[in-house]
Amino acid sequence: MKDVQEQPLPGVTVTIGRRAVRVASREPLRVLSSAVVGGGYGSAGEILNVHVDDKYDGERPEEDLAATAAELGVAGPFVGLMTAAYTQYARCAVESLGDLTVAAVVSVGLSNTSSAGVTPPIGADPADGAAAPGPGTINVILLVDGALTPAAMVNAVITATEAKTMTLVEWDVKTPEGQAASGTSTDTVVVACTGRGDELSYAGPATPVGWLAARAVRSAMTRICEEKVARDGGRDGW
Repeated sequence: MKDVQEQPLPGVTVTIGRRAVRVASREPLRVLSSAVVGGGYGSAGEILNVHVDDKYDGERPEEDLAATAAELGVAGPFVGLMTAAYTQYARCAVESLGDLTVAAVVSVGLSNTSSAGVTPPIGADPADGAAAPGPGTINVILLVDGALTPAAMVNAVITATEAKTMTLVEWDVKTPEGQAASGTSTDTVVVACTGRGDELSYAGPATPVGWLAARAVRSAMTRICEEKVARDGGRDGW
């Protein structure tokens, strides 16, 4: 399967392939994330969501991501994520309203579903039903062609997460114990904005930017789920 390249925002390209999902921007992006590399608040010219084997031990993730970034020719600061989901099945969805455009680049793995506050934490007594987390991860990269304040970027994380969870509910995704899944235990969200245009102080679901973000996340996840069902001939393994 050949890599697929898209340009969801002016000056921003997304390349989807077996090795990784790569977001590259001509100008540095303002970024807020829970990523392994480059997490927190800062700026970066590239975002990588790297595929790893489902038996990856995770002992040196920062070093492994840096090595992969170097192999891919990434220069300068980057944000790095990992997933055992097949990155060639990641999808990019773009939503626009007037002069505002938001894209969501999402990869989905469902072998490690959890219900926040219900699924026991790692290290809990096995008698309580806790199990070691599997390799499944839902990684969401939100790209906003706008100028979000730091507070609005936090708001966008919440909005994207709500959209992710509602999509899982709509697809009736469950945990191994049978509860409604809110996500997986290792999900990551990245919010990146270009800084162009008027400053946006809020990004909740009632704002234009939040509405677009939620729609983009839902659209990308829905497409991934539809394609997975088509490939698998049903929902086997969910």
